[in-house]
Amino acid sequence: MISSPANAPAPQDAPQDAAVELPGARRPRAAILITTLLLGVLSFQLNASMVTPALPQIGAHFGADAGAVAQVQSMFFLAGAISGPIMGRWSDFIGRRRALLLVLGVMALGTVLCLAAPSLTLLVIGRFLQGVSSAIFALAYIVLRENLDARAFGTSVGIIAAVNGGVAGFDGYAGGLMTEAFGFQSIFLVVLGLAAIAAVCIIRIVPGGRAANTGGGSMDWWGAAFLSVFLVCLSYFVSTGSSAGWTSVPALALLAGTVAAFIAFCAAEKRRSSPLIAVHHLRSRQVWTVIATTVLTLAGIFAIMNFTVVLLSQDGKNGFGLGASLSALLFLTPAALIGVFAAPLAGWLTGRVGWIRTLRIGTALSLACAVAAAFFADNQWAVLAAVAALGIFYNGFFLTSINGLSVLLSPKEAPGSLPGINGASFGTGASLGVVLVAPFAGLGTQGGYAVALWISVGITAAALLVSLLVPAPDADAAA
Repeated sequence: MISSPANAPAPQDAPQDAAVELPGARRPRAAILITTLLLGVLSFQLNASMVTPALPQIGAHFGADAGAVAQVQSMFFLAGAISGPIMGRWSDFIGRRRALLLVLGVMALGTVLCLAAPSLTLLVIGRFLQGVSSAIFALAYIVLRENLDARAFGTSVGIIAAVNGGVAGFDGYAGGLMTEAFGFQSIFLVVLGLAAIAAVCIIRIVPGGRAANTGGGSMDWWGAAFLSVFLVCLSYFVSTGSSAGWTSVPALALLAGTVAAFIAFCAAEKRRSSPLIAVHHLRSRQVWTVIATTVLTLAGIFAIMNFTVVLLSQDGKNGFGLGASLSALLFLTPAALIGVFAAPLAGWLTGRVGWIRTLRIGTALSLACAVAAAFFADNQWAVLAAVAALGIFYNGFFLTSINGLSVLLSPKEAPGSLPGINGASFGTGASLGVVLVAPFAGLGTQGGYAVALWISVGITAAALLVSLLVPAPDADAAA
């Protein structure tokens, strides 16, 4: 499908907030644009998934324990949570293409540092720089919205969302093979090469110019700084509270920092003519409901798929007694593989039944899968079926619709704000869900696993209730 030229009259279902482009510029063909953005998204995703099986070798290489090596991943995802809101909003002023190239450039710098790192400390710094590329997801969704018509946008969001959990589960396996054969550095070489190819394609394919409706303002760096402090304090509060206790001195200090940073952020936003996101927008249904739905759904479903079921499947006494590799093959790979096909289907469906209905179908049926897993927690094949079905309804329907809605419901004067903040909400929700169920699943008893699963059910039910409050975007009228 080819979208209309930028200087031609817009069709009825064309996006209304297209980027400002040079006279005579034409939008790229949909397939070429999607492929280009997929290359950028994969450069981040492979950084996240292929490194996981290499963590033991990284620890042995630097003589570090598991706690120290954990920072290789935690700092990567923390940087992603910070960069999403900042780069999404900054791209409103510097243009989507420049923002994409900037995050790829920072990632490339971090990758080179990881390749040459003589110590674990420098490797962790490199991983932090690599994590900035998480903003590519939000930027990709915005670019698609500004350059494709309504129906093509839905399908394209599904295609991008399909790799949100990895390349059908095989990227982690490939990372393990490369680590064994060539060492963990080989993973960074692959990522660096892919980022270079993505950058060349972005330069040639992604339109330049900046977003419309910014009113000639400038980037709100004070708001960005306070929001970053808030996200850092919140992240460390969750991790510290779960390990040292919620009433421990470090946890309370981080909680105080979290609250203070949020108050400072709100105060700064009220004074800015072009804020990161206006406070009145944070209070509006079109913003807070999207963020809350994301946080709650991730807290409920992520904890089931990536924590409780993993422990349950490998527990030889009160679980299914599977090995690590067989557990991953049965309980992680099917959902990821199914999601690769379900996400584009969900994107296509949004053009027929609407974004809101697709979101509620995905959330409601994800809740049904969670209930089934909790009811039949002692039955390996029932849990397997429930988790595999989440590949359709969570990886496919929910992730596609919530990412699309974050773009469609973002404030007109700040089109990059909600996608970025919503992207940061994924990590927050995932961390919160694991923290809430860990004390029970960690008991290693049948009762403990059951309680952990029912806690996730309750959180997902809350997500469904909040999703009922998400307003319908204008695109649903056409559907």
